[in-house]
Amino acid sequence: MDYFEQLMEEIDNYNFSGWDFSYILETGRMQEVPVKWNYFNKIKPYLYNVKRLLDLGTGGGERLSKFTPLPQETYATEGYKPNVEIARKKLEPLGIRVIEVDGNEENSKLPFDDNFFDLIIDRHESYCSQEIYRILADDAHFITQQVGSLTIVNLIQLLDNKGLEISNWNLNYAEKELKENNFEIVNSIEEISFIRFYDVGALGIYIKAFPWVFPEFTAKKYEKELMYIHNSILNEGYIDIVYHLFFIDAKKKGF
Repeated sequence: MDYFEQLMEEIDNYNFSGWDFSYILETGRMQEVPVKWNYFNKIKPYLYNVKRLLDLGTGGGERLSKFTPLPQETYATEGYKPNVEIARKKLEPLGIRVIEVDGNEENSKLPFDDNFFDLIIDRHESYCSQEIYRILADDAHFITQQVGSLTIVNLIQLLDNKGLEISNWNLNYAEKELKENNFEIVNSIEEISFIRFYDVGALGIYIKAFPWVFPEFTAKKYEKELMYIHNSILNEGYIDIVYHLFFIDAKKKGF
């Protein structure tokens, strides 16, 4: 079995869960280029004066668990079914209630009372501005880091070789929508960067984190395209995949 075949086998045998890339990050096979802000440090100062916190779209709970100690009433939602039990195992021992929601409705129907939360945080989860406004207390903050629509566009082109319809999900659009729904933008920033991969096996494992983009992805199905990327990495030493992020700290205007 040659090196490429070994990498193809690794991709198909690896069971990706949660939102945990440690398997390829810890060996340096995947490297995230630092952006201009730090999500943890943006949120941590708010937690000292919060009684009720919601983490919208917690994934496997990996990020939220790092914020301990957390407010006594901390909730997390998750709409991707395979992640729900992972999150519960991670977060419920910490006293955090994990609630499964319908991941197909853009979080537009959340099971919480009006004006319930003192802070809502969201890392890479879709949201409905009107629903965030409804469940957030007056003058409380909604803090989100979002994946912009340019993310992985070059990867999609490499694998599917077809024309792309790129949506308009970016900082300007998100700010405008929040303002229209009675939020004040306290702080915001945007960056188009990249993630670097040093072998096609690491890239293939990363791709498995996006089943909504590549719903039937296997190394065998994309062998031709992955062989092209593999040879490119052998020549160049790496491949860079576009990563588009933006951050918003918005405050609900009270009446």
